[in-house]
Amino acid sequence: MTKPKSKDRPVSKEGHALAPRTTPKARPRFRPVRSKSLYSAAEVHEIFRRFSVQRPEPKGELEHVNAYTLLVAVVLSAQATDIGVNKATRSLFKVADTPQKMLALGEARVGEFIRTIGLWRNKAKNVIALSEALIRDHGGMVPDDREALVKLPGVGRKTANVVLNMAFGQHTMAVDTHILRIGNRLGLAPGKTPEQVERGLVKIIPDEFMRHAHHWLILHGRYVCKARKPDCPSCVIADICKAAERTTSIPAPLVEIATLDQMAAEAL
Repeated sequence: MTKPKSKDRPVSKEGHALAPRTTPKARPRFRPVRSKSLYSAAEVHEIFRRFSVQRPEPKGELEHVNAYTLLVAVVLSAQATDIGVNKATRSLFKVADTPQKMLALGEARVGEFIRTIGLWRNKAKNVIALSEALIRDHGGMVPDDREALVKLPGVGRKTANVVLNMAFGQHTMAVDTHILRIGNRLGLAPGKTPEQVERGLVKIIPDEFMRHAHHWLILHGRYVCKARKPDCPSCVIADICKAAERTTSIPAPLVEIATLDQMAAEAL
């Protein structure tokens, strides 16, 4: 006795039931991220030349007295502002500017100093743990090697790149939220992740500008190419910029660029 055929299932010519037809799911729509810079080598050189004239000696805004306190400050700055970190570390670094002194304070005491910083409990634990690791594995010294740095508690690639650049003068690119935004907004070094943007920037920035490129981009993103409303009228690269999002179509006045060049020449 043959089984009744389901009304909902199609059948073959021989009378065998076939698998139900399925409607293919629509593919999610998304805008692919460009992988290449929109700028020529000459344009990139001019962008960083202007940054170098505008800020000949850019400085990081995290206060520190040596490589160790810089490392601690950068670890504490995760999901916190530089201003907030500086307020907490001024007192802390007066009593603990070495791994040995920090370890002597202990986790609870360190926590009291940094209580105003977000995630302070976990950060206090990491500061003590990385201090122990520095004493145990590096003789109390901050290593000048990325692989060694990222093995320390609370230290990621961005933190390691900041320390290598600021403390040891290495040509690294630490990609924070500002640089990630600029890399994509300007089309300078598009990428979905900080690592992709980092690779793109390191590839295109001339070596002569790599020492300070990290700071120039951060300061540009923090004070000019801001997240909510870019201040295009005061931007020194507005006439070169290829960003789709702009607050004005008027390029930066050439007289301002000339004035910057004159100021740089007078400073020499």
